[in-house]
Amino acid sequence: MEYKKTLNMPKTAFPMRGNLPNKEPKLQEKWDEEKIYQKVQERTKGRPLFVLHDGPPYANGDIHMGHALNKVLKDFIVKYKSMAGFHAPYVPGWDTHGLPIEQALAKKKVNRKKMSVAEFRQKCAEYALKQIDNQRAQFKQLGVRGDWENPYITLNKSYEAAQIKVFGDMAKKGYIYKGLKPVYWSPSSESALAEAEIEYQDKRSPSIYVAFDVKDGGDLLDGDEKFIIWTTTPWTIPANLAIAVHPDLEYAVVKVENQKYIIAHEMLNQLKETFEWTEAEVVKTFKGQEAEKLVAKHPLYERDSILILGDHVTTESGTGLVHTAPGHGEDDFIIGKQYGLDVLCPVDEKGYFTDEAPGFEGLFYDAANKEITQQLDNSQALLKLDFITHSYPHDWRTKKPTIFRATNQWFASIKDFRNEILEEIKRINWLPKWGETRLFNMVRDREDWCISRQRTWGVPIPVFYAEDRTPIINDETISHVAKLFEEHGSNIWFEWDAKDLLPEGFTSENSPNGKFTKENDIMDVWFDSGSSHEGVLENHEELKRPADVYLEGSDQYRGWFNSSISTAVAVTGKAPYETIISHGFALDGQGRKMSKSVGNVVVPSKVMKQYGADILRLWVASVDYQADVRISDEIIKQTSEGYRKIRNTFRFMLGNLNDFETSHITADDQLQEIDRYMLYKLQQVIEKARKAYDEYDFSTVYQTIHHFCSIDLSSFYLDFAKDILYIEAPDHPRRRSIQTVYYEIIRSLVQLLSPILTHTMDEVWSHIPGVKEESVQLTDMPSPREVKGSEQLEKKWDQFMDIRDDILKALEEARAEKVIGKSLEASVSIQANNEKVEAVLKEIPYLHQLLIVSDVKIVDQLDGGQSYEHVTLSIGKHEGETCERCWVVSNTVGEDEDHPTLCTRCATVVKENYTELQQEK
Repeated sequence: MEYKKTLNMPKTAFPMRGNLPNKEPKLQEKWDEEKIYQKVQERTKGRPLFVLHDGPPYANGDIHMGHALNKVLKDFIVKYKSMAGFHAPYVPGWDTHGLPIEQALAKKKVNRKKMSVAEFRQKCAEYALKQIDNQRAQFKQLGVRGDWENPYITLNKSYEAAQIKVFGDMAKKGYIYKGLKPVYWSPSSESALAEAEIEYQDKRSPSIYVAFDVKDGGDLLDGDEKFIIWTTTPWTIPANLAIAVHPDLEYAVVKVENQKYIIAHEMLNQLKETFEWTEAEVVKTFKGQEAEKLVAKHPLYERDSILILGDHVTTESGTGLVHTAPGHGEDDFIIGKQYGLDVLCPVDEKGYFTDEAPGFEGLFYDAANKEITQQLDNSQALLKLDFITHSYPHDWRTKKPTIFRATNQWFASIKDFRNEILEEIKRINWLPKWGETRLFNMVRDREDWCISRQRTWGVPIPVFYAEDRTPIINDETISHVAKLFEEHGSNIWFEWDAKDLLPEGFTSENSPNGKFTKENDIMDVWFDSGSSHEGVLENHEELKRPADVYLEGSDQYRGWFNSSISTAVAVTGKAPYETIISHGFALDGQGRKMSKSVGNVVVPSKVMKQYGADILRLWVASVDYQADVRISDEIIKQTSEGYRKIRNTFRFMLGNLNDFETSHITADDQLQEIDRYMLYKLQQVIEKARKAYDEYDFSTVYQTIHHFCSIDLSSFYLDFAKDILYIEAPDHPRRRSIQTVYYEIIRSLVQLLSPILTHTMDEVWSHIPGVKEESVQLTDMPSPREVKGSEQLEKKWDQFMDIRDDILKALEEARAEKVIGKSLEASVSIQANNEKVEAVLKEIPYLHQLLIVSDVKIVDQLDGGQSYEHVTLSIGKHEGETCERCWVVSNTVGEDEDHPTLCTRCATVVKENYTELQQEK
């Protein structure tokens, strides 16, 4: 007789191999066809609203690992919330304006000089929309669920109109103004930049000390002295109009050979070393305030440089006297204004000197450093030239150095409502907590936000000018322009004349002839995306302002987090978000920044093609995403191992549920005690995982479930249960008891893991018997429930698990010493080391099955046994025969005449349940 046919062996169509790269695209097509996003929204309608607002990625190029990390984290949250009692719509978005798209078209040989501004902008829009299609397909490949067919796009008419409204509201409150100020200027972009668009990189610069002859020393100086200044930007010397000293610092006139120099007294020793002065005699000292309005002679031109007082002067570096060029520095500009100095800026938008810098016209500012230094040397004003490497502001898009350059720009006056922003920052929930300090400090130190850009591709600044150049910006004009943009799009600003863009019959006392012009600058792209609270949250019927969560990379404290709260507080008085979550950057396996030149870039599409999106998603769940995260082929392989453990665990349970129906479910009070204990352990997993999800702690979700699968299930519950599931009759109460718990475990774990392993869990769900929903995404998360007698269960069975550890250790030692081979050959004698352990052992039935040995004896006294923490043990080889059907070694093998190779237990099962097979025999 073939006893194999009498075994309840696992059967399932759920395959061992995931084959994710082939399966996932088919599943994604199915979700599209079945409109899974819409079905989820329909199912959860009426529940409390939860809004995660998508920070728009820039529509240019393929997605990188940072994009993947970001979108997958958002998908975890949205999918969890929609299964946890919330209505959680997800509207993805794209940022579409700005310099990178202009540069991309230039690389494609689009000649903007041969077309109108409106035609070029149309080309930019077409390019952006193609990029969106490309990125949308890649985000969907990650398994991210959202309203992909109806995203928000910053170039859309309705969005641009909403942005104009935000600008108008801020202008109405007096927060928008135009002024001449030095701003970060990028010669490579030919545009002003905001602080958020600046990144610092090391740069090698000349370090020069320059002497300015005293021209008018008043009653304080003799007139033969020289003021010494220090700078690392020689190119700004032609723009020098003053020298700043601190009013309270002491300055010294130092005689060196036949020359007299003026420096900060406390820096004398340091400067003696710098200039290699062997002797330096202090002939006079005075307070900085005594030198106010003295006059120095410019070292290159017949021009005065006056002495002014400034609290920004320090003795940390330099000489204690600060070269001041109001057209090229923020402090210089502010103090220059106090003293009525001109704002001299002899450098044009491309970084070349104008004729306001005689002798250097047409030179690029950086190239002029050498020429200017040479001229200073020729005029004997150069005391020392050196070179230093220091951190210097660069344009974060072109990666090239910026300069400070005074130009007429439009500003948002952050300082006017800064305290309101700071109060909101204190109210927000921050993950990680340091995010609060970071943004708080940025806003606290912020005066004005330069919002104008000298580019073409963006939302125009909706300002008109009268004949006398008075800016016209009021409710009437803003409302009219917003309506025009809503109807026609912002391109009309460049297609229509100013008079046609103004409301009908518009007049201005400053334009008696009805002649108007319009602003040519566009808005900073951060104003674009920072207006999304109005353009998306407020204007989308399914969303709300404030959003519950904004989640982006840590670079967005200076970007989207910052611009969003600035515009929202300006317009509404409130932050546009309740919680900010930031994640780190994706680095290579060695913790280095990814770079094409280094060749260490890990591309999401390549990982998905080789391993599948679920492996990438599991990697996201496994890392501490709030810090920088590492990814490499080796790390992905390790993640794949974790995936395989989970998949195989589920496959085993599915295989052993092949004959199970919901009608077979055993009531809790009828379950075996060990099964109730495992049910209780499941509730602990559910509780811990749900709490971790609520706290956006996804690595704890993954680790908790992985540990449960590996330790509690695979290494214990699934392992010993084979002897019951395979061997007992199909309807045996102990078998149905285990299947009942398997059924609840697999359903619960699939639901818990669905936001993370979104493809695999849908696949598992389709193989679970008795489920009605077409997708696990259309179900709710399990909630931890009461298990009868859980407190006693936990104490008793946790104690048993400790005892089991001792026994497993002893079995391993017996195997190593060749006492036994497989654990089923073992006969174990156990003496409890204390009464508590003894009580537990005597209460637990089927000990040999739980320990996967053939025989267990509990004895009062054991001579010659090996003592462990909880028990003393003796392990020997069982002397019986191995049953052909269950492989347990038993003294009863051969007792049944009809089945001489079986133990009496197996013989009984076969006789009572497999009469047809016996007749075949």
